Amino acid sequence: MFPRTIFALLVLAPLLTAQDWRDAGVLDLRKSPHARLHSVPVRAVTIEDGFWSKRRQVNVERSIPSLLALLEENGVVDNFRRLSGRKNVARRGPLYTDSDLYKWMEAVAFVLQSGDNPKLRAQFDQLTDEILAAQEPSGYLNTYFVEDRVPLRFQQMQSGHELYCLGHLLQAAIAYHRATGNRRLLDGALRFVEYLIRDFGPDKKPLLTGHPELELALVELYRTTGDRRHLDLAGYLLRGDGERLKLSRRDVVYLFSGKPFIERTKLEGHAVRTMYAASGATDYFIETGDEAYRRTLDRLWQDMTHGKMYITGGVGSRAQGEAFGEPYELPNRLAYTESCAAIGNMIWNWRLLAATGEARFADEIERALYNGVNSGMSLDGTLYCYRNPLELTGDPEDKIRNPWYSTTCCPPNLQRVLASLPGYFYSTSREGLHIHLYDDNTLDWRLEDGTGLRLKQTTKYPWEGTVEISMRPERAAEFTLFLRVPAWASSARAAVNGRPVRDPVKAGEYLAIRRKWQPNDRVVLDLGITPRLTSANPLVRENAGRVAVERGPLVYCMEQADQFGVTSIFDVKLSHGGERAKGFTGEYRPDKLGGIVELWHTGVAEEPPLTERPLYEALRDVRGRAGKPVTISFIPYYAFSNRGPSAMQVWIPYEQR
Repeated sequence: MFPRTIFALLVLAPLLTAQDWRDAGVLDLRKSPHARLHSVPVRAVTIEDGFWSKRRQVNVERSIPSLLALLEENGVVDNFRRLSGRKNVARRGPLYTDSDLYKWMEAVAFVLQSGDNPKLRAQFDQLTDEILAAQEPSGYLNTYFVEDRVPLRFQQMQSGHELYCLGHLLQAAIAYHRATGNRRLLDGALRFVEYLIRDFGPDKKPLLTGHPELELALVELYRTTGDRRHLDLAGYLLRGDGERLKLSRRDVVYLFSGKPFIERTKLEGHAVRTMYAASGATDYFIETGDEAYRRTLDRLWQDMTHGKMYITGGVGSRAQGEAFGEPYELPNRLAYTESCAAIGNMIWNWRLLAATGEARFADEIERALYNGVNSGMSLDGTLYCYRNPLELTGDPEDKIRNPWYSTTCCPPNLQRVLASLPGYFYSTSREGLHIHLYDDNTLDWRLEDGTGLRLKQTTKYPWEGTVEISMRPERAAEFTLFLRVPAWASSARAAVNGRPVRDPVKAGEYLAIRRKWQPNDRVVLDLGITPRLTSANPLVRENAGRVAVERGPLVYCMEQADQFGVTSIFDVKLSHGGERAKGFTGEYRPDKLGGIVELWHTGVAEEPPLTERPLYEALRDVRGRAGKPVTISFIPYYAFSNRGPSAMQVWIPYEQR
């Protein structure tokens, strides 16, 4: 056995001399040579009484506690206790259940980065005891490949999830270290990494991430420890070792690993694996500057956003293989769009934003966050969507929201996003401060020249488009304030201290305001939020003759529960005159679905209902039917199925008046 004292001296020494752990963000980019933007710590941002504060409160008070109870009830924690001899029970659950506990712990760690919570901290420390008690002297740690399965270790890498579990262990341990300074779990995770470095690599035994995740965790570990071997191991995994492993083409496609990442020309295979692989590759580029990675990442991003991403930011259109389909293959009712895949889309774009500073990536972060991610957790925080389709029939047997899944990857993943959310609002650069997201919050941080800065956003975003920003640098200081103007905000305006900004305010870019900022300077950004109708590329055949309703960053949907005088939402067409905001009325409803802006628009209901008509009939007979006028109600997509099973659709047939 490698003595732990020697291990600590040789391996953890770089960690001991690292910069203050309190200053690290969701990504620690302070020393990353190819990061255009640098993360702000979660603890530096306080989200106040706005849109996200309710979701985050529910996350801490209901979602996180109830999921731990379910993890206990379903034997996930006992899987560790049985190995340490603390419980004599059989192993339960799929082979990747360790990762679900680690993700839950990462969520707790991010909660603690926003402020101490003694109960959650004690639970984390107790779970750390349970986990490390199960770790083998070699450093290996996994509750499935033990006892009679020991000979199978790293023999089933396509499906074994050993490295996937390790990746989530590392992320939980790093997040907790940044929350508390406590390295105990991180020390244990590092021992497993040492096990890998000792036995696997180009000149040793081959290694494969059957489910990419370890790549991005290793790069973040490198940022934490400064140990180049961690970055090199990530690079080895991204290059792939498929020839030695004799992988099939199906393996290489489905796993999105096993061959050099830079040879990828399109997004394919399992959507979550693909998003995590792309995230790890972006992290690797940020540290190395390898241009082949940059070109590949841009090619894959274009492939996704031009033909393989839903309007909600969800990805993965096929249930078979939870996979990407062909370009424009974006079915609504059959959409798989796993919550974890939307999260993967969000975290990939976060890394691309850090690498480039380009607003197009922040736009996709917002799209995924407000829609495809936010839909994944019920408003009360106890039910979760694995899939997030864009159409439902209302079949009561189709239980789209559930408290537990045998594969329970999505619930803790959603929890860690909400817990870490303050870390996504701002970044710093040599030029100044970048604001990516809008909500009531206060930033208490500093510019990169060391100047202290306190900034407060006051807004009712996304329900209203006005954002007031109070600037309070510790002294008068010249720097640039970069305000993201979303691509949909074509009528946006800005003013400083009541005077309009002279530079053009361009949608889809950052508005750069450079001046010598004084304490109490005031910026007002008006994004002009109004409803708009969105059409899909005609190659998305399922959406031909249909439109989606959007307002600000939110996608809206029709749900049967809100329609009066309408037998079926699938009988309805929206009537519009071509103007994007004409015909809509809206009202903030504080008592509905946690508080929403509900929209209404005129429409026409088929008469007789479509279910009473022939399967096929002459076109001349169809054209002769007028239908009856109705009023259509729309709610934000993220709130669907919070009142029980109900028919729902995002893409609505329309007729132009």
